[in-house]
Amino acid sequence: MEPRNAFPDFFAAAPTIRLRDPLADFLGASADGVLVYRYTDVVKLAGHSCPTVASAYLMTRAALAALYPGALAERGGVRVDLPLPAHEGVSGVMGNVISYLTGAAGEGGFHGIGSRFDRRDLLSWGVDVNGQARFARCDTGERVCVTTRTERVPGDPRLRDLLPRCLAGAATPQEAALFRTLWQDRVRRLLTGHADDPQVIVVARDA
Repeated sequence: MEPRNAFPDFFAAAPTIRLRDPLADFLGASADGVLVYRYTDVVKLAGHSCPTVASAYLMTRAALAALYPGALAERGGVRVDLPLPAHEGVSGVMGNVISYLTGAAGEGGFHGIGSRFDRRDLLSWGVDVNGQARFARCDTGERVCVTTRTERVPGDPRLRDLLPRCLAGAATPQEAALFRTLWQDRVRRLLTGHADDPQVIVVARDA
């Protein structure tokens, strides 16, 4: 029997992202192509849980809800533009999470079947956008820009001392445990307390 992932309990309380992937439907990967993504999915993709991963997850959720009000978003039907190059700051991490959820990919994406389901060139870096990411529907051209105001959900001030101690290998087991708890507590507050907070997850229409 394979061991189960021992994720923090709050991961299960995070909101889910439900959408439809026409490619999954076409190939019979899921009933009607409906896919449900959970925070645990992007944690496994990134290999860790942090405010950046949580922010990219919530930004994508908010953007898709704005672009497809009252309907399932179409995976593979959204173009995404990011303002920074992939190698700069946390842009690569955010782009990977957004790409995973939306299906938008760069030149290495799925090339399609016949003339359908092409996912290439739907994700671009270093584009002048008014926010941390711009999402656009491929069918209608409607666009939204999304930004996460993580400073409105600050971390515990003790993290400033604990982080360098943990990085240097100088922390006691108790300090390391406290660091992990405090680190994930900020993620918890983002996901369970501010997922629908317009002051934290800011969505703006883009002309």
